[in-house]
Amino acid sequence: MKLWDKGFSTDKKIDHFTVGNDRELDLHLAKYDVIASKAHAMMLGKIGLLTDEETQALVNELENIATSIENGEFVVGEAFEDMHSKIEFLLTEKLGNTGKKIHTARSRNDQVLVAMHLYLKDELTEIKQQTRTLFDLLLDLAEEHKHILLPGYTHLQIAMPSSFGLWFSAYAESLIDDLYFVEAAYKVADQNPLGSAAGYGSSFPIDRSFTTEEMGFETTKYNVVAAQMGRGKVEKATAFGMSALGATLSKMAMDICLYMSQNFDFISFPDELTTGSSIMPHKKNPDVFELVRGKCNKLQSIPNQLALVINNLPSGYHRDLQLVKEIIVPAIQDMKACIEIMTFSLKEIRVDNNILDDPKYDYLFSVDTLNELVQNGMPFRDAYKKMGQEIEAGTFAPKRDIDHTHEGSLGNLCLKEIREKMQKLFP
Repeated sequence: MKLWDKGFSTDKKIDHFTVGNDRELDLHLAKYDVIASKAHAMMLGKIGLLTDEETQALVNELENIATSIENGEFVVGEAFEDMHSKIEFLLTEKLGNTGKKIHTARSRNDQVLVAMHLYLKDELTEIKQQTRTLFDLLLDLAEEHKHILLPGYTHLQIAMPSSFGLWFSAYAESLIDDLYFVEAAYKVADQNPLGSAAGYGSSFPIDRSFTTEEMGFETTKYNVVAAQMGRGKVEKATAFGMSALGATLSKMAMDICLYMSQNFDFISFPDELTTGSSIMPHKKNPDVFELVRGKCNKLQSIPNQLALVINNLPSGYHRDLQLVKEIIVPAIQDMKACIEIMTFSLKEIRVDNNILDDPKYDYLFSVDTLNELVQNGMPFRDAYKKMGQEIEAGTFAPKRDIDHTHEGSLGNLCLKEIREKMQKLFP
């Protein structure tokens, strides 16, 4: 069954090419098509295009379909082009002519638009909550290990003292920046496009404010052409949010892989969180974090993939837009999986308490030693030259009793302030 069926069939090769993997992807969206269909049916009843009995019958049957989706019983077989045609078929099968009335005053175009908006709202909310859980863990780890020093690097050269408290809380605060992008994407998604039909509205006297309120949208996407132009745009906004998160997780995963290597040996994990080699019995590989790094790097390409699909399309609907679904839906699943596995794994992290006892890290303290000379009255440039000469001559004696007190330094992590900043995203 196809919603555009006029009584003749298309070639099977054309059908396979145009439908693609929509049947599988639509299983993620079917729940939301039902939610939108219920609101649409109630609106049609409100304006008199359906009787009260027809409205209630449609709502009841849509709730039955929603239950089958929740129970994993809903499938879109090859007889159907997508979830929309399957749901309309089920309504018609149960309700006869009443089922055929559900498509009044809407198009498959605004059907998939509103389903995608509702889906993205839920997924962005889940991503935000998962990120908060990871954030809380990172700050707890920062508090637990705040006094354990860690080498800081610039250009991959030993630079200045850092700490595990500074390292964990750095990634925690970076997640706040990422959630600003996620929040922006949610704002774009929180607009109701239903009623834009094929992109030019309807001659029926529909009540779009009613469906906006019924589905819990903050506002309506008023201009029907603007609503149509939102296809691909709302997905790209979501992709930017995930790309920001992906960049943070990928960088942390890279740090973890580096710090786990025997050359650094700053951190470790229980054996069950690492993998072995088929021929080297000593290996404990960070496969989980390598895959997080790789998947999150792929996620950072998603905005560009979407741009390449939508950036030269004129206004109005084009079949190219079908392709954005197969880009964004799997990406969302990967994003959630990466956040979840990072949270799961970091709960088991073990840190080395005595990294800086190794004399090769003496030079980490050159700046603090230099600064003490400046505090005792020596001009900075003279102190810098003196330190350089001592290091070159091999007579440098590091000042290890460092005292960093300014906001955000290793001696004043401002964990409370960072928590408060995150809390503002969860009113």
